[in-house]
Amino acid sequence: MRTPVPTVPTKLVDVEVASAPRDGVTRVVLAATGPELGPGAQSADLTGVTGKAGETVRQADPDLWVLGIGAGTIGDWKIAGASLVRALTGDTAPKTADVLLTDIDADALRAFVLGAALGGYRFRVTGEDAKPQVRTLRLVVADQGIEDVLAASALKAHALATATALTRDLANTPSNVKDPKWLASTGAKLAEKVTGVTAVVRDEKWLAEQGFGGVLAVGGGSSRPPRFLELSWNASAKNVPHVVLVGKGITFDTGGISVKPADGMHLMRTDMAGGAAVISALMAIARRGLPVRVTTLVPCAENHVSGTAYRPGDVVRHYGGATTEVVNTDAEGRMVLADAMAYAVTKLSPDLLVDVATLTGAMKVTLGLRTGGLFTNTDSLATDVIAAGERAGERWWRMPLLEEHADAVHSEIADYRQCPPGPGGITAALFLEKFAGGLPWVHLDIAGPARSEKNYDEVVPGATGFGARTLVELVEDYARKA
Repeated sequence: MRTPVPTVPTKLVDVEVASAPRDGVTRVVLAATGPELGPGAQSADLTGVTGKAGETVRQADPDLWVLGIGAGTIGDWKIAGASLVRALTGDTAPKTADVLLTDIDADALRAFVLGAALGGYRFRVTGEDAKPQVRTLRLVVADQGIEDVLAASALKAHALATATALTRDLANTPSNVKDPKWLASTGAKLAEKVTGVTAVVRDEKWLAEQGFGGVLAVGGGSSRPPRFLELSWNASAKNVPHVVLVGKGITFDTGGISVKPADGMHLMRTDMAGGAAVISALMAIARRGLPVRVTTLVPCAENHVSGTAYRPGDVVRHYGGATTEVVNTDAEGRMVLADAMAYAVTKLSPDLLVDVATLTGAMKVTLGLRTGGLFTNTDSLATDVIAAGERAGERWWRMPLLEEHADAVHSEIADYRQCPPGPGGITAALFLEKFAGGLPWVHLDIAGPARSEKNYDEVVPGATGFGARTLVELVEDYARKA
């Protein structure tokens, strides 16, 4: 019997680094712009070959391919890896292939592995069998002296790709399957497979007892009640920094009474991409054994329309006692994040607090679909996030927390106003800052880059998994500096 959705996590192409090719397997030779050929390409037919990054040309010998790497930039290598795996798909796809590399450094190899691991990702709920795809790639390097260095780089790149793929899996899962209970319980099941990770799932009764008014309000319109997922890595460790990652877990967003337009609403199954990113990042951090304590919090709710849905004009009391005047029920993400952030500040006392969310359409307008919005109250953290993103192949742009809009967050009837006037992404961040407790804090708005409608680089249509890799890099760097 087929499962309702593909198995989570998706199996990615495996990659190994070696100094010698194998006999009797498909070989891939490289061509840079020109074309300039790499090793093993003496017998290749260059008719029509340009060497452009991502160009794939199968030779008369079906076990020989030419792969373009362009000018050999980091981006070119990533495109080449993704294009190769997409080409090695179909009824005649080999199970394995050797890629004969030119001289390559660790950063370029890492980009190639990231592209190869993620470029062939697919998530389809179908009655058809999946198309065959290459399962393993051997990257053959000429210099045996740096084989170990390159192998370590490839291993880390694959770990980051795995985190991205898991984020995609969770976000792509359709919402008739993925309700708050499914998301929380799936996160807990994944935790069981990773040594040192523990999970606790709380239900709506616990949320009511503890005063999580934001989560309960947003989830009140659905017949599928909210959940609160708490994952911990290295929870008993002493004298190590403690990072809390909070991710928006809205498993479907109709907009509530402030209902969204029909166009694009089907994409709201990915509105928990921030929650997926923090779950996946913690798993990768744990598997890498990083010397840091990490707690992940995911408030999970479905924002629906019904007679029990929360309303514009309601006043909601959050965890810890602060109150919020509801202006727009489609600004639900900040309502659930506020509860989780207040819980983190009060119960967990972290050294660093990071929240991740597909929060505002304003950031899509401002930064487009390939750049995440970064807000923080600490200048050094902005530098660290941007640098982590560069290493991970994810782009961030720092946005200002403009003081001239700070007063707009305050309400006449409650402590805060949920959706104040002004620039939407900035005022949303200013609202969330009220729940950061003065801690070093980063808010990452991924409304734009969390989804894609087409292939580019290592990205495929659907959820992109954006943010998970940056979080892993950020936490690794934070632990190293502590």
